[in-house]
Amino acid sequence: MVLGYTLLLQGTLALDRRRIHPALVAGLLALLGAAWFLAGAGWEGVFWNHIGSLPIAVICGLTALALSRSRATRGLRSRPIAIAVFVCHSAFYAVRALVMPFVAARYGDSLLPIAGKLTMYEAVLFIVAMSMSFLALVREEERARLLAASRTDFLTGLSNRQGFFELGPERLSRAGKSASHALLAFDLDHFKAINDRYGHEAGDSVLKLFASIAGETAGPAALGVRLGGEEFAILLPETGVEAARSVGEGIARRFAAEVARSDGLAIVSTVSIGLAESGAGDADLAELLAAADRALYRAKELGRNRVEIAGPKSKRSVQRTALGAIKA
Repeated sequence: MVLGYTLLLQGTLALDRRRIHPALVAGLLALLGAAWFLAGAGWEGVFWNHIGSLPIAVICGLTALALSRSRATRGLRSRPIAIAVFVCHSAFYAVRALVMPFVAARYGDSLLPIAGKLTMYEAVLFIVAMSMSFLALVREEERARLLAASRTDFLTGLSNRQGFFELGPERLSRAGKSASHALLAFDLDHFKAINDRYGHEAGDSVLKLFASIAGETAGPAALGVRLGGEEFAILLPETGVEAARSVGEGIARRFAAEVARSDGLAIVSTVSIGLAESGAGDADLAELLAAADRALYRAKELGRNRVEIAGPKSKRSVQRTALGAIKA
C-alpha cells in the first residue's frame, strides 16, 4: 500500500520532470518491513490499525503539496480538486494514526471494526476521485500543451501570428489603462539572398539567432512574434516611443554584430524596423501592427538598416524621424 501511494507521489512529481530518489523509497519500505517484523504478532493489530496509517498520511500530504507547487498544473481548473482529494485522504489516515488509538483505549476495541468499514468506503471514494482528478489534470495539461504549440513558431520559439493576436490583448489588458504601448515590426534585409547564397539551413540559423537576440533584448515583459518568413514583431506594453526605439536599435546593432562574427555564421545581415505607438488607453493590436508595417516599408524604401516611426493614428502616415542608419 505504501509503495502504491509512493508511486502516486512520483507520478505527481513527474509532471514537472522531478522524481523521488529510489534509495529513499527502498529505505522507507525497509524501515516499515523491519518495524513490522520487530513488532511481532502481539502488535499486529496496533500496527495495522494505527501505526501503518502514518506513512500513508504523510505521503498523501506530500502529494498535495507537490500538486500545489507544480508549474505544469498551474492555472488548471482540476488542480484544486486533486489537491483537496489528497488533503482529505491524508487527514483521514492522520486521524487513524494519531486519534484512533486514544479513542480505542477509552471506548474499547469495538470501534475498530466501524473504523475499518469507514476506511473501506473512504478508500473506494478516494480511488474514484483521485483517478478522475488525475485524468482531468492530464487531459487539461495536454490541451494546454497543444494550445501553446498552436501559438508558437516551431523554428524560433516565438509566438506565431495566431499566438500574437490571442496573447497580445491579454498582455495589454494587464497593463494600466492610461499607459501607451509600442510595437516594433522587423524585416531582415535581403534575406532571400542569404538563402540563395548560403542555403536554407544557414537562413534558418539567421532567423533563430535574430529571435534569440530580440527576445533577450526586449525582456520578459515583451511579446515577440514571427509573423512569417523573415518578418517579426515585438509588442512592448507600457513603453513609450523613445524607449521602444532604443530597444529596436539595440536589437539591430547586436544582431548585425553577432551574425557577422567569424566564429559564428559570418554572414552580413541587417534589419529594417518600423515603430508604432498607441495612444493612452487606445490599443487596437491590428491597427498598431498596420501602422508599424507602414513605418517598416518606409524604412525599406529609405535604404533599409534603419528605424522609422509611424505618425499619429489620425494621420495614418509615417513620420520622418532623424534617426540615421543603424551601423553594425
